[in-house]
Amino acid sequence: MLEKTFCHLPGIGVRTEEKFWAAGVRHWDDFAHAAALVSPHKHAQAAELLAASRDRLAAGDAEFFAARLPPQEHWRLWPHFAHATAYIDIETTGLGKGLDHITSIALSDGRSVRTYVHGRNLDAFQDDIRDFKLLVTYNGRSFDAPFIEREMRIALPKAHVDLRFLLKRVGLTGGLKRCEKALGLGRDELDGVDGYFAVLLWRRFADSGAASALETLLAYNVEDVLSLAPLLRHAAEKLLCATPFAACVPLPDCLCVSNPHQPDAELVRKLKGIYFRGR
Repeated sequence: MLEKTFCHLPGIGVRTEEKFWAAGVRHWDDFAHAAALVSPHKHAQAAELLAASRDRLAAGDAEFFAARLPPQEHWRLWPHFAHATAYIDIETTGLGKGLDHITSIALSDGRSVRTYVHGRNLDAFQDDIRDFKLLVTYNGRSFDAPFIEREMRIALPKAHVDLRFLLKRVGLTGGLKRCEKALGLGRDELDGVDGYFAVLLWRRFADSGAASALETLLAYNVEDVLSLAPLLRHAAEKLLCATPFAACVPLPDCLCVSNPHQPDAELVRKLKGIYFRGR
């Protein structure tokens, strides 16, 4: 999709890009034919950056495009960088701004899942994330990414697909779990469990050391990343249908990744009872 993209070029927005496509300028190789659609100065500027774009794509430089594409178009990076995509989600103590900290992080590369726990192996995340060039989150631009960068004092990849906004563009709203249900994705024993339960699970683990509480928390955390790839593919398919490229841009396959953690069903039922009694 990137080789059909022009909205990262200076002075060319998504509307001008659509005019290019309508006029038959549908690949970087066609750009000479765009001279009649923009001013000579704009065309010359864009042509110079387009030459750099070829080099940067060949070099696998996702940051180059992330810095120039509108954030809502970062999804176009996925077909090229699926092999270096990190699907991530964090859980926190939820104690309030300035007091809270990360309790766990789940990271999937689309083939397997890794988890990181406060007080155990959380620091390993900052080494592992260096292997990736593209982030995929749900609401991560405003929450997960800045939280991680602030607490861990690291810089995450700037190429970032936030599905909260991408899914809204294709008509899916109401939170991650509602979007999952719209696509027929379920969570079995963890159905109905939300972020507040994750806070309760961490408190139980921190207070008592109960292994079942941590295992259930990690199972919940992992579920939040396992749905990101199929949701991204769904949104990308919908967005491609609004372009001339629906039939000619292959999208990455979404493998069925199993959750390595198992929730304690009895503990979930107990916490649900506490939660609903307190409402």
